[in-house]
Amino acid sequence: MNLSALFEPRSIAVVGASTETGSVGNDILRNLVEQKFRGSIFPVNPKTVSLYGLPCFRSVLDIPEPVDLTIIVVPAKIVPQVLREAGERGTLATIVISAGFRETGNDALEAEIVSIARQFDIALLGPNCLGIVNPHSSMNASFAKTLPKKGKVAFLSQSGALGTAILDTVGEFGMGISFFASLGNKAVLNESALLAYCEGDRRTAVIALYAEELEHPTVIREAARRMARLKRPKPIIVLKSGTTKAGAHASSSHTGSLAGNDASYEALFEEAGILRARSAEELFLFSRALSILPLPAGKRVAVVTNAGGPGVLAADALVRDGLSLAVLSEERKRHFVPSCLLLRASKIRSIFSVMRRRIVTKRRSQKCSPTEESIWCL
Repeated sequence: MNLSALFEPRSIAVVGASTETGSVGNDILRNLVEQKFRGSIFPVNPKTVSLYGLPCFRSVLDIPEPVDLTIIVVPAKIVPQVLREAGERGTLATIVISAGFRETGNDALEAEIVSIARQFDIALLGPNCLGIVNPHSSMNASFAKTLPKKGKVAFLSQSGALGTAILDTVGEFGMGISFFASLGNKAVLNESALLAYCEGDRRTAVIALYAEELEHPTVIREAARRMARLKRPKPIIVLKSGTTKAGAHASSSHTGSLAGNDASYEALFEEAGILRARSAEELFLFSRALSILPLPAGKRVAVVTNAGGPGVLAADALVRDGLSLAVLSEERKRHFVPSCLLLRASKIRSIFSVMRRRIVTKRRSQKCSPTEESIWCL
């Protein structure tokens, strides 16, 4: 399967492009046009002649040029027909925005589109998803409004609503991303496939993932370990939901997920050196911090603060998390010019947890000397 056609397509067909303002099919087409996608755009709607100044086609089969990516926004029952036509047209990747599959108990319909995607070797994202955003290609192939600036963090989310919140937050803080992908039901492409893509993506330095369940834990563990051994390691942060019985039941009705035992996930994250966020706010804070700061080389930390209370809290937190206070020489004090990482006091412990986890992983893979010193500033 060609994931480059999914994240960096040269041409996109939107099947179900609608004339109705505010509809999903209209929003996706408008985003591509108004946010100036760099490739060709082909709206498919048999009931109209043109949309946003672009000629409409009755079917993807009528498009005269090659189509790398087909976005499907039609009722679930006709998705198989559209997907087959896209395969016959030679499309390489598909985003199925449409809902009404496994998450509603319609396993047979989802199995049908999986079969078609495999028959034509189509990289299929979804169904029941928000879409993809890639600022490096000026591509907002989603119905979220925000196109963030270019950056280093890849955000992967099984929830479209949480994905929209992340994109809005990223935009508000002026933080850049390498890309965003909504996984939906993960009928064909799951987090393992996208982590493999992230590993080879030169624009991605940090991976942030929201998941209700994780498939193929062995593959994920090995991918995380490989990325920790890279010359420039790529940290992975996971916000895992469905940790309670009630949450697991809600997850099943949301995307058809089967949440596993949380202790098993905790063990997986520990073994793989994956950082676990406990809230959407932590997911954002961790990814932001790791995208702008170098990974610490050792376990000694200097706390630089303009107030006593936060400094004491920071010292307590870092010691509890297995780190230690660095003693700075007079020479270092004279030449040290701090750059500040602004965190609320409630997040001090969390950021030191990030540091501790990355140090453990780095030492396992690179045998880092315990005498090496890192300085982070609050």
